[in-house]
Amino acid sequence: LKAKAKKSDVIILATDEDREGEAIAWHLAAALGLTNPKRIVFHEITKAAIETALENPRELDNNLVNAQQARRVLDRLVGYKLSPFLWKKIAKGLSAGRVQSVAVRLIVEREREIQAFKEEEYWTIESLFHKPETPGSEFSSTLSKIAGKAIDKMEIKNREQADGIIAGVKASQTYTVESVDKKEKKKKPPTPFTTSTLQQQSNNKFGYSAKQTMMIAQQLYEGIDLSGERVGLITYMRTDSLNLSQEFLVETEKFIRDEFGEKYALPKPRVFKKKSKLAQEAHEAIRPTSILRTPDDMKQYLDPKQFKLYSLIWQRACASQMQDAITDNTTILVNTDEKKYTFKATGSIIKFDGFLKVYKTETKENILPDISEGDDLALKEIKGEQHFTQPPARYTEASLVKILEENGIGRPSTYAPTIATIQTRNYVVKQEKSLHPTEIAFAVNDLLVAHFPKIVDYDFTAKMEDEFDDIARGKLEWQPMIEKFYTPFKKNLEKKEKELDKKELTEEKTDEVCEKCGASMVIKLGRYGKFLACGNYPECKNTKDIENGKVEQEEKIEEKCPECGKELEWKRGRFGKFIGCTGYPDCKYIKSAQKEIGVSCPKCSKGKLVTKKTRRGKIFYACDQYPNCDFALWDRPNGKKCPDCTSLLVDKGKKITCSNKECKFSKDAEENA
Repeated sequence: LKAKAKKSDVIILATDEDREGEAIAWHLAAALGLTNPKRIVFHEITKAAIETALENPRELDNNLVNAQQARRVLDRLVGYKLSPFLWKKIAKGLSAGRVQSVAVRLIVEREREIQAFKEEEYWTIESLFHKPETPGSEFSSTLSKIAGKAIDKMEIKNREQADGIIAGVKASQTYTVESVDKKEKKKKPPTPFTTSTLQQQSNNKFGYSAKQTMMIAQQLYEGIDLSGERVGLITYMRTDSLNLSQEFLVETEKFIRDEFGEKYALPKPRVFKKKSKLAQEAHEAIRPTSILRTPDDMKQYLDPKQFKLYSLIWQRACASQMQDAITDNTTILVNTDEKKYTFKATGSIIKFDGFLKVYKTETKENILPDISEGDDLALKEIKGEQHFTQPPARYTEASLVKILEENGIGRPSTYAPTIATIQTRNYVVKQEKSLHPTEIAFAVNDLLVAHFPKIVDYDFTAKMEDEFDDIARGKLEWQPMIEKFYTPFKKNLEKKEKELDKKELTEEKTDEVCEKCGASMVIKLGRYGKFLACGNYPECKNTKDIENGKVEQEEKIEEKCPECGKELEWKRGRFGKFIGCTGYPDCKYIKSAQKEIGVSCPKCSKGKLVTKKTRRGKIFYACDQYPNCDFALWDRPNGKKCPDCTSLLVDKGKKITCSNKECKFSKDAEENA
């Protein structure tokens, strides 16, 4: 860059228009020795946007640079000071961070809620009424009142209560329609996408991780080759703004009128208010650079994942400027004799689809029959349904992003790397979309909550984001803000360095005796979880795995190292147990410790599928060539291929199904045998 700069008459800095982008521009100006650099910004990579930016250069915004500098310094003070502290007090390789540690705390506290949860039984009474001698008039309803009083969800606690109510309803002589209430309801379209809502929807609809979503969005933003011309298909994808440009609004209004008709268009553009007082709104919302580039037109230029994400962005932006959907909602109340029992049925019909024409939501039609107030009905069927209360759901990437945003923790650019980091650091493992904390996450979180409460305090972390905003607006000096945080933090860190003992934090005594030296064994906490170790370490290095709270007895390895002839031993690492040479580091021979199931890997063809366990003890089946091949299944493959799509078939108890989720092949296991 320096060599190019020396030969150039004009140098234009065109980094992103946010704190990080402004800081990059400032550093470039300093590195290249620019005295009065031209600074331009654009939110989409299109000819018009870049030409407009070139016509309107501005100066560097030092307030934005200072805000980024403050965030960078603060995050490094926390990370560089706390991480070595965790290495000394818990285990090597750990890390702490101002945002990542709060994310881990959210996941750990949710897991503790689940562990403490005690399920309760409750029943609902479901009935099927119909008009006598009127075919097709059946409709289902749920008991909602007893003797005119609304019943609580937990009111019917057991089968005996349910059976008593069912007997009372059956003994009734009449079933009369008390009321039929019809209301027209408007459903507004969702807002155009911000970073967090795009990550949430992409995860919910396609199962893409936050990191994967941002990678695909980056490709769409940087540009796709459209018959020889490279064009950016979406606007900048790291944003918390709901704004849409006037040019886009005009183009979209005309497109909707021409494509769908006058009744779908708005009389004037819909403007969305920002969701959060913390929103910086440095960019537009995420939208297509032109509404005229429809997903169908772009499909030939995009790979399947790019097409899915582009379609989602296009549909949401277009829908945001369309008319509300209109539904007819109906509620029917049915009484038994003297209003002893009241049943309620609800249904809705889409009267006008509006924005639903392009952006489908969870709206479901439940059409009720033509029933009038005072009609006499007959009871066709009644039954009790047993239920149990459910614990709160574990966080998914989507719901974690949502709660972080709601609490003002982090920024659009930090969600994806934060979630990736806590998984890389082994604080969290993802199982079937849910985020599960590991044992090490509990230990680190408990230490930080007990001894560094400010670092993992939700309100404090959000308050710091407020202060970064004040610096960006020129209302606050960044150095005093850092000093105010760091002085007490450093003092507390030095105090805890002396007070806390690693053994007290990470070791538990046991009655187990080491068979190699006779010393007492202790439960230790390492980076990859708990294990049993000889208390005479380092003189004796005997260790054993702990699975689901039980000590796993390791079989003696009879074979010798094929490379150097020394003894082989059990070892453990990030990806679980493996067999390695005792001559390490001179000899680096290792091999998988998992059992083969006699099925070749369908992805790489080189490896064999083996049985593995997650850190929580759940069995799954994966290629033994990991990490070079990441093929894995939760259900045991039976070695046969699906007749419909050639993917592996898996055993699911009484059913044999296809491992490809998009394939619907299924048959009984007995039939397969």
